[in-house]
Amino acid sequence: MTIRVYNTLTRSKQEFVPREPGTVAMYVCGPTVYNHIHIGNARTFLTFDVIRRYLTFRGFDVRFVQNITDVDDKIIARANEEGRAPGEVAAEYTQAFREAMDALGVLRPTVQPKATDTIDAMIEMTQRLIERGHAYAVDGDVYFSVRSFPGYGKLSGRNVDDLESGARVDVDERKDDPLDFALWKAAKPGEPQWQSPWGAGRPGWHLECSVMSERELGLTFDIHGGASDLIFPHHENEIAQSEAATGEPFVRYWLHGGLLQVDQEKMSKSLGNFLLLKDVLARYPAPVIRLLMLQTHYRSPLDFSTDRLDEAGRAYERLTTPLRNFVWAKRHRTASELPEATSLVLEALEAAPGAAHDAFIAAMDDDFNTAGALAAIFDLVRTTNAFLESHGIGGNARYAGRLEAATAMISELLGVLGVEVTGEDVSDSYPSAVLDLARDFAGYDGTDTQQAVTSLLAARSAARSERNWAAADGIRDGLADLGFTIEDTPSGARVSYRDRG
Repeated sequence: MTIRVYNTLTRSKQEFVPREPGTVAMYVCGPTVYNHIHIGNARTFLTFDVIRRYLTFRGFDVRFVQNITDVDDKIIARANEEGRAPGEVAAEYTQAFREAMDALGVLRPTVQPKATDTIDAMIEMTQRLIERGHAYAVDGDVYFSVRSFPGYGKLSGRNVDDLESGARVDVDERKDDPLDFALWKAAKPGEPQWQSPWGAGRPGWHLECSVMSERELGLTFDIHGGASDLIFPHHENEIAQSEAATGEPFVRYWLHGGLLQVDQEKMSKSLGNFLLLKDVLARYPAPVIRLLMLQTHYRSPLDFSTDRLDEAGRAYERLTTPLRNFVWAKRHRTASELPEATSLVLEALEAAPGAAHDAFIAAMDDDFNTAGALAAIFDLVRTTNAFLESHGIGGNARYAGRLEAATAMISELLGVLGVEVTGEDVSDSYPSAVLDLARDFAGYDGTDTQQAVTSLLAARSAARSERNWAAADGIRDGLADLGFTIEDTPSGARVSYRDRG
């Protein structure tokens, strides 16, 4: 099977053939560190985290590079507002970004260079562009001459003659052409600055990605990623300056993620729907946030809302149910009164993990279709749950082996998507108050919280058999107050526990 990706440059799906067999050179635009990242930024970084994970799963050695823009107009403005040094602001939000990515389960890049660490290389590329006739200096600024590069517009599909100045480019009468963009900016009082052949100043935003990607990955590297709002002008400018400076094709495959809306509206501070990732993580666990985002193809717009997060939370519970049920069944094996599984049913259970694996790969090979990949996992979840509910596990080794394979495959495939699951409740941290509950309702006088829960379930079962609903409900309500949920299944009652602290 081959992987096919949608290449923004060709506007078509293409077979993915890396520059070097077995390795992938991948660059994704990182954050400008002047604030905590918002949930839209998080979607982009999660998208390419999943793509990286999947390529690794398919056997590729992935070198993943992501920059940190730590000198920029926005950082300087924030520093001036707060009366701090720009470097202090950048350092604070660089650390905040890394912590947020860790919390979301996004893997750290192989390399994460900062703009301020590559100033010399950016000056060198600017000199190359001037020498080749693609850039010019004006009063300490240096501009790239857009019309000197015949391929300008090939990524975004825009015609240079149709572009209007002032739409998304700076208007400056000193430019040869309104479309020309800054490679180097002359220093202003109080701003960070470095010495250059054109005087003190700092690099333009577009330049750093060209320099860092060439230095870390060489040319022509495999994948350049980012959100779709970077196609023009940022990525268009990257192509122009890189290919004008080197004479070589810049990137093989351009991948762009769709934008995120909140409650079907564009996210903005003026609308009051501007959500920071750290605030969303304070309310919802990372696997639930990831699951919501992965239910939509990465190139499509994503509607983000608390209702959808709640739905994703319920979906996450469905995904973990067979794992928890299986762990519970292994720990509480009893002679099952459920019917024996037929050979046909056992064969279906045995075949289900392999079928899910193949369907998962088929979906992900088709331009990283995470929605299709999740559908394959949910099919396996339904098969596994149905078997557990109908036949349990009892002491049957044939059941245990097949169920072990099914639940392991669920965990493995979700792991490829970065969605962590476990069949374990937090048993070691069962609250000690459950001991008092077990003493009152089940006569248990020990100190093992696991055994206390087991005795409570047994007492509840006996009370239900005797139609002592008051006692049965008292046990259920007492456990619920402590964070336990009782699930009555054909193979007996089991509990799950979530610490409410």
